[in-house]
Amino acid sequence: MVGEVLADRYELEELVGTGGMSSVFRAHDRLLDRKVALKILHQQYSGDDDYVERFKHEARAVAALSHPNIVTVIDRGEHEDRQFIVFEYVEGENLKRMIERRGPAPVPNALELAIQIARGLAFAHQQGLVHRDVKPQNVLLNGDGRAKVTDFGIARSLTVQRGLTQTGTVLGTSDYIAPEQAQGQRVDEHSDVYSLGVVLYELLTGEVPFPGENFVAVAMRHINEEPPSVREKRPDVSPRLDEAIRCAMAKRPDDRFPTMDAFCAELEACLAELQAAGTQLARPAVARSRRQHRRRFSPWPLILAVVVLAAAVTVGAVLIFRNDNGGTPTAGGSGGSVQLSGIGAYDPIGGDGEHDADAPKATDGDPGTYWPTESYRTAPSLGKAGVGLVLDAGRRVDLHQLSFTTSTPGLTAEILAGNSRSGPFDSVVGASQPVGDRAEYTIGGGAYRYYVIWITRLGDSYRNAHIDEVSAN
Repeated sequence: MVGEVLADRYELEELVGTGGMSSVFRAHDRLLDRKVALKILHQQYSGDDDYVERFKHEARAVAALSHPNIVTVIDRGEHEDRQFIVFEYVEGENLKRMIERRGPAPVPNALELAIQIARGLAFAHQQGLVHRDVKPQNVLLNGDGRAKVTDFGIARSLTVQRGLTQTGTVLGTSDYIAPEQAQGQRVDEHSDVYSLGVVLYELLTGEVPFPGENFVAVAMRHINEEPPSVREKRPDVSPRLDEAIRCAMAKRPDDRFPTMDAFCAELEACLAELQAAGTQLARPAVARSRRQHRRRFSPWPLILAVVVLAAAVTVGAVLIFRNDNGGTPTAGGSGGSVQLSGIGAYDPIGGDGEHDADAPKATDGDPGTYWPTESYRTAPSLGKAGVGLVLDAGRRVDLHQLSFTTSTPGLTAEILAGNSRSGPFDSVVGASQPVGDRAEYTIGGGAYRYYVIWITRLGDSYRNAHIDEVSAN
């Protein structure tokens, strides 16, 4: 078909892709002298009214979507009983080819691309359309690196009750298919959230979360298996981003982000934290470089060292004297308890706090009182990356261990730390872990003033979580 001219206007130049229903060509628009993409329904479907109507539906659906992250529909027509749709031509590759060529993407780049895709899909949802086939093959990258969602061939109205595709029909690509879609159940915007979570997982790891030999095998894994942790393959991924992907890929639609806008907002927050952390790391490096150029000999460090050594000898003598006389020795640098004070909740997604006034009850020495989270209708999922209890050490301390008891066992939590009451906070333990009545964490990573018990999932039998009493050393 290369060389043919459709509708006396579009000259086919090169086949750039083909699928089950149609093929896509790069073409030259003779009327406006520009490159376009032409999607042509396969000849064998031209006589099938259902396929023809679905093809026309795609053109009408996407024609109503004007967004920088959605490929624009220019025209629709028919040539010798063959249906075609004309799109803007995106000079570049699709996201799948980029992943195959480059492998796992740097975390900031993966987030930026996922945010652009989310914005395009959120706009489609606002116009009443769910894509239902979100996958990297359907994301085009232009020369500037902008992501554009394409191929709304099986898109469906969010409000349709009777239409082209009814409940019980499975459409979509199995590597990215939501569990409810694989089971032929009702599909809505939550299904696109799930698929985008899978795409982001692949962007970060270079592989899909549930590989398999055929459609059915892969679909069954999506239905039955919990999503794997990205951090197992990419330790540089933050716990917050890891949890966001897990939330997007929750088995039950109601346990996922409520909207694509909410998922997008969480990804933007993850990117902002990453950029802020990068800025903080860069400043000390610049300062060290400047100091190296100014370094010269000075007697004062030697004098100061002598003074400190003398003071240490004096303090040691005092401690030995007190101990020999029945006194209580002061805790050394490698041990001893640290008094933490509960000062409020860390709720970056909700923003309104969670029982902040009860935070001191987690550090009051009374195991009968506690700090509670809000109650969540999405339990055991929080419907967001997490919520935490902020603990103030009063000064920067290098904790070695932090423990807490809870009357709501089964929750999943980890420990974050930072030097600002409002964050950002970094993880100071390996990863989130489920806990019983008591949790004990080994801490590493330096001295911080503020520590956060960051809860990412509730116990299966509870709608909220309690932190009863915290201790640290």
